Amino acid sequence: MKWNPFNTSVGVALGGGAARGIAHIGILKAFEEERVSISYLSGTSIGALVAAYYAFGKSSEEIFHVGRLLNFKQIASFSLMQMGGFFTTDAIREMILRDLGDVQIQDSLIPLAICATDIESGEQVVFEKGSVADAVCASVAVPGIFSPVEIDGRMLVDGGLIENVPISLVERLGAGIVVGVDLNGIKRYPAPSGMLDVVGNAIDICMDLKTRDQLKKADIVVSLDLTKYSRTDNTDRVEQLVLEGYRPMKDKINKLLWFKRANAIRYVIKLLKEIVPLKVPEFIKGKVRKKRSNIKVK
Repeated sequence: MKWNPFNTSVGVALGGGAARGIAHIGILKAFEEERVSISYLSGTSIGALVAAYYAFGKSSEEIFHVGRLLNFKQIASFSLMQMGGFFTTDAIREMILRDLGDVQIQDSLIPLAICATDIESGEQVVFEKGSVADAVCASVAVPGIFSPVEIDGRMLVDGGLIENVPISLVERLGAGIVVGVDLNGIKRYPAPSGMLDVVGNAIDICMDLKTRDQLKKADIVVSLDLTKYSRTDNTDRVEQLVLEGYRPMKDKINKLLWFKRANAIRYVIKLLKEIVPLKVPEFIKGKVRKKRSNIKVK
């Protein structure tokens, strides 16, 4: 993004990546330990789920306990009656309603934006208000696996098809410094072991080229190689996945703090110039005029 030297607010964009999204918990833990406030949040797919929990006051530790349940069997509801997918997002909706309640995006403690994709028009759909449960369910609905979620007459699926790391969303919310977290920061893909892996690889390949270009707009990029972790079930490796996000973010914090300090200094200088214009005192001007008048021209 174009760096605004007078805006020190931090926006964090959490990308999609299915069950590997547990790594986002480590990202948030690093912010908490360094006491760096997040001013804006955005999320796609699993990133939308984690961002929603954090935006509504859940700490990284509380989300960690939820992360133990983030596997495909827990969050997918099989249904033969649905069109467009083998599973529904009903289980995800129930989890959100249980943990957060029937909350509205505009009421979040941290301003939040969630993105989905209109499967008919191909347009990005951004949610900055409305039901959190609806928006998250739409954002996680991987095409062909989950049935599209209908909201306001539009059939919506995974937001990652348009913007897997939703940097533009925190920009439009007003962030001055943007951190993008990419769970698919790789140039290779794991050998598929089943249908879900085949679909996952295919979607990742389609999205990654676009994502790399979009990441150029972020001030700080945390790019993770999580190929050794499953897309569907990491319940026995939750701690390791959290560390995969925690360690790189801790390494990036100093750069983030540099951005904040530099922006703050520029802001103070601008403010001082507006409040107390830096003018040459009149007595100095008088001295200069007197000295010039005493100079003889030869």
